Amino acid sequence: MTSSDNAGATGDGQGPARVPAEPLELVLITGMSGSGKSVVLRALEDAGYYCVDNLPPELLLSFVDLEQEVAARRVAIAMDVRSAISLPQVPAQLQALKSRGVQVRPLFLDSSTDTLVRRFSETRRRHPLSGERAAEAGAAAPADRQHALVDAIELERELLAALRDQAHVIDTSVLRSAQLQGYVKTLLSAPTSRLTLVFESFAFKRGIPVDADYAFDVRMLPNPHYEPALRELTGRDAPVADFLRVDPEVGRMFSHIERFVDEWLPALARDHRSYVTVAVGCTGGQHRSVYLVERLAAAFAGRWTTLKRHRELDGH
Repeated sequence: MTSSDNAGATGDGQGPARVPAEPLELVLITGMSGSGKSVVLRALEDAGYYCVDNLPPELLLSFVDLEQEVAARRVAIAMDVRSAISLPQVPAQLQALKSRGVQVRPLFLDSSTDTLVRRFSETRRRHPLSGERAAEAGAAAPADRQHALVDAIELERELLAALRDQAHVIDTSVLRSAQLQGYVKTLLSAPTSRLTLVFESFAFKRGIPVDADYAFDVRMLPNPHYEPALRELTGRDAPVADFLRVDPEVGRMFSHIERFVDEWLPALARDHRSYVTVAVGCTGGQHRSVYLVERLAAAFAGRWTTLKRHRELDGH
């Protein structure tokens, strides 16, 4: 009998009183090829997770059983489209793990097709779904090779759609590696027991974040960019906040977004959503959207687990 078996014995002939073990936290990383899964896996390894890359889905349940036997606490697993035949098993497996008390945190990394094409072209890597078609296109014109790559990317989107629907999506299209690593660590620091609300500012000129559950356009509001004294500042700076706070249109926009989010968050929580991302966009992602995200995050912080993120400012 081990020391842990002796701990907490009742002395009434019933044997030891078992203390419930801390539940295993499993981060499952899936997503598009070239979207940064290896970057996230390295970040989690640095944060103390036991990490496994490209685990076949058939081994997921038995692997988790093994980790629970050795009292592991934090595990991160990456899966990709190379396991396409067995990937449809994964959603049911995740539900089975949740029913066994495992804290499952699925992350899906996504990027725009243009971004993925550029990344594959720059690294000269072959897409895992390119197959013989890509090999045949190797000697063809660049336009034909790019068409074959786009076809492979769109096929991958179809194959991974079910996993994307059940995960928190992170758009890595315009993120540098350090930004992505920092964002994932912050995201996973939030408690798993309740819904996490993420407010994100962005610039329309760099595209709408593909990870947004809701996106609000605030480009019609007064723009501090046209005030010389405010142009180089951001929505986190007091002079910009003062400029925007006194404008009635800005106040109305804040109230409308706040009421909408407040109205629907309870229903989203009842639907067992772990994360909800609310994106607010302006032209440059520097003033108006940043100011509103700061105000919204402050307004909801006392009611929900709340994170904020400024896509165009973070990491600069």
